[in-house]
Amino acid sequence: MKAVVMAGGEGTRLRPMTSSMPKPLLPVVNRPIMEHVLRLLKRHGLSETVVTVQFLASLVRNYFGDGEELGMELTYANEEKPLGTAGSVKNAEEALKDDAFLVISGDALTDFDLTDLIAFHKEKGALVTVCLTRVPNPLEFGITIVDDDGKVERFLEKPTWGQVFSDTVNTGIYVMEPEVFDYVEADTSVDWSGDVFPQLMKEGKPIYGYVAEGYWEDVGTHESYVKAQADVLEGKVDVELDGFEISPGVWVAEGADVHPDAVLRGPVYIGDYAKVEAGAEIREDTVIGSNVVVKSGSFLHKTVVHDNVYIGQQSNLRGCVIGKNTDVMRAARIEDGAVIGDECFIGEESIIQGNVRVYPFKTIEAGAFVNTSVIWESRGQAHLFGARGVSGILNVEITPELAVRLAGAYATTLKKGSTVTTARDHSRGARALKRAVISALQASAIDVRDLENVPLPVARQQTARGSAGGIMIRTTPGVPDSVDIMFFDGRGGDLSQGSQRKLDRVYARQEYRRAFPGEIGDLHFPSSVFDSYTGSLLRNVDTSGIADSGLKVVVDASNGSAGLVLPSLLGRLGVDALTINPGLDESRPTETAESRRAGLVRLGEIVASARAAFGVRFDPVGERLSLVDEKGRIVEDDRALLVMLDLVAADRRSGRVALPVTTTRIAEQVAAYHGTQVEWTTTSPDDLTRVGRDEATIFGGDGRGGFIVPEFSSVFDGTAAFVRLIGLVARTQLTLSQIDARIPRAHVLKRDLATPWAVKGLVMRRVVEAAGDRYVDTTDGVRVVEADGRWVMVLPDRAEAVTHLWAEGPDDESAEALLDEWAAVVDSAGR
Repeated sequence: MKAVVMAGGEGTRLRPMTSSMPKPLLPVVNRPIMEHVLRLLKRHGLSETVVTVQFLASLVRNYFGDGEELGMELTYANEEKPLGTAGSVKNAEEALKDDAFLVISGDALTDFDLTDLIAFHKEKGALVTVCLTRVPNPLEFGITIVDDDGKVERFLEKPTWGQVFSDTVNTGIYVMEPEVFDYVEADTSVDWSGDVFPQLMKEGKPIYGYVAEGYWEDVGTHESYVKAQADVLEGKVDVELDGFEISPGVWVAEGADVHPDAVLRGPVYIGDYAKVEAGAEIREDTVIGSNVVVKSGSFLHKTVVHDNVYIGQQSNLRGCVIGKNTDVMRAARIEDGAVIGDECFIGEESIIQGNVRVYPFKTIEAGAFVNTSVIWESRGQAHLFGARGVSGILNVEITPELAVRLAGAYATTLKKGSTVTTARDHSRGARALKRAVISALQASAIDVRDLENVPLPVARQQTARGSAGGIMIRTTPGVPDSVDIMFFDGRGGDLSQGSQRKLDRVYARQEYRRAFPGEIGDLHFPSSVFDSYTGSLLRNVDTSGIADSGLKVVVDASNGSAGLVLPSLLGRLGVDALTINPGLDESRPTETAESRRAGLVRLGEIVASARAAFGVRFDPVGERLSLVDEKGRIVEDDRALLVMLDLVAADRRSGRVALPVTTTRIAEQVAAYHGTQVEWTTTSPDDLTRVGRDEATIFGGDGRGGFIVPEFSSVFDGTAAFVRLIGLVARTQLTLSQIDARIPRAHVLKRDLATPWAVKGLVMRRVVEAAGDRYVDTTDGVRVVEADGRWVMVLPDRAEAVTHLWAEGPDDESAEALLDEWAAVVDSAGR
């Protein structure tokens, strides 16, 4: 006997899950509903099956093919238009006309005994046998009344409670003889229970009802879809599950990586090659799809997660469905009954209320509160660029496909035949993405100079030597699973705001230039990059006095690319240097705040025991520098800025220094003491770079280990800062602790407040209003200065749903009080 699986329905009640996927392909515990149906048919010997398809038919065909993987023989009958339950089977008549056949829906989950159903049909000599089952609420189904012999006496479609005279309902499973086709008109929409069966009964044809025992769920609503998952997990339906039951009710599929410190409370299912980190908690009736990542601190309960989804740290998901290829970012909350469609982006700290529907390909911005369905709006992010280029989680937000599109957009903003310099840090992720970037640039008629793995300052310097721009890919500082794609202008600096907007527009319009075959760009690898960098550095930075000083220093390369330039530099400097951690470590492309602190403590111990003049520690890409004094004590970044400022200003006695407005005003006192001036800039690194290009600028820094040495470069460069520091200390004949001791203590405190995007403008208006008659500085954000010199600065973050506050006072208590006062102003705008 052959079977017919009806798989042509649109499943409109299940949207947005069925907006881009036919209902039979919806996964139930990681297998499409229709696959469960096909496996049931095979168990009962029905391996020859005709599948009727109409809505998104190609997806069904592509998934199941000819059925070989299931050990079945599948053929397809395609409907050009919806033909109804009977019309779709009539459309497959040619394959079914020789013998009785079974009809079953491809979107209902069941474990009925089909063998017994077929035997009943043959025993009764029926033309049609309708498979029935008993349900507690028959309102949504067709009621069927049978006599004691099983013969059908009456059908009633979708009754009201006043018409409910039975709890036996039609499951849409039938066994039929080919003669039934005589009652179905071809190429016309015809239903079995509404059109064909009443006619057969009128003519007295033998229609029987078989009341089946077992499980049956018509997966027609979101509630029934979630219920079906729970029923499978709880063993209420006899279906096959992939994987291993590692403890009662806890199923883990092949290749899944579940940390021992993750909390799993069964029944739950973890799909193949999923990753569940330590501290994640997955509670009852939750299904995790294939290749899903669940980060630490996440909480999932009665949640269905489709394939290739990313669940960020501290996310909270309850009773919801998450479509495939969707990213749920840090601390997002999705409530009971919500459904997120395929390929959506749910921003961090956003809240999706219960029963909200978010349709496919939508972006919910960070911090958003969504209480109505998102159907037509795109809610796209306003900007690609964050604080340092385009940043995001590797292979979640930043994929090779995105890298190709970004590089293509960047190339389109340049002239054909231009040269772009590319570089990366020592991580595998950066290496993979850079190859994608190079291919896209060449395909857009751009020549590429690839530096491979070099420190970030070297990449900037080499870009400035004849390139139209540059691209550097590195691991995001302090975030090991994220990457930054950094774009440089022709001078090696970060792209200006105007250039970023231009790239944004090209990317948004997807108007990428493509080269003709003869225009494909060239690729070459420049030689002697480090020697060129070192030679230029030593020619431009004053190193007088170093050779005669007898200084001994300890240099920590942090197992990063900064160590690549040190061999060609230290020997030519003529300084006694002990280098530690010089080798590259691919497993540690960045460092957390904790590991950085531990490294500095260890460096301090070595400096003290070696009786060195000081110690320096580079970040992994050589952009930033941390200091340890001769006693082995860590010089905090904000103090290191003042120490460097004091040394440079004392050496030059004129000019100006570039500092962000968040820097302590003690910097003004230090600069003025030595006859120099401070030019305050925004917190953006490219603004410091802009000022650093001016001939009058002698120094720049950001208070976070970033230093600008203008005589060599206008960008942050840890190696250049190191060379300059050695020369200054050698000529000054003072220790770092002595210089630090003569600078007054600063009391600048910082606080971050979560602020929804929608109220950021209101926050700034409230701050200006609250300032009243006090002096207001709008260099960056709003800085309010009190009459006694205390100040507070309020700045909305450009990339996150956060507002930053800084305050400075004569002591920490005063600064804390200022923060409390203005935090209340910011919070009032968000209420």
